[in-house]
Amino acid sequence: MITNFGMPKIGDHGHAGHREVNMGKRSVKENKNRYQLCRESESLTREQAAEKMAFVSADRIEKIESERSPAHPEEVMAMAACYHAPRLKNLYCVHECPLGAATMTEIPEKDLTRIALELLNELNGLEKDRDRLIEITSDGAISKDEIPDFTRIRDRLSRISLLSGSLQLWLETDTGNRE
Repeated sequence: MITNFGMPKIGDHGHAGHREVNMGKRSVKENKNRYQLCRESESLTREQAAEKMAFVSADRIEKIESERSPAHPEEVMAMAACYHAPRLKNLYCVHECPLGAATMTEIPEKDLTRIALELLNELNGLEKDRDRLIEITSDGAISKDEIPDFTRIRDRLSRISLLSGSLQLWLETDTGNRE
């Protein structure tokens, strides 16, 4: 089953965040998947979303939302753009695509201040680790006593990569909300 993974939650009175959901028939389904939550947070009916996406029909959207059929990558790209929800792309890759599930990490959604502070902290630490990384790798081999330092540096680089992804996600979301 597809879970919400931090996507907007629809309240009992048809609200998504501060926006009222304006739908012909309001869904009473309790366990809405992330695609339906994002569509409803944009106050779109399936028909309206299908019209905006052009190549994804309302029937196809219903099958994806009811989990009778998995979403295809091109549909996820279209929904992410239509619903102003770039996070859908990462969640699809991490949780639904077999290749992505084996190789990718879910990008945490954070506010800009937190991203900037965490990124600066990691970059400051990396500056200190630079010389040690040069020492470790200069001979082309990693000795047993160098492994803990190398692992710590690798972990820092992974955190920087995730923060970079969070910043990209924030930029895509913020840019989409300004259109």
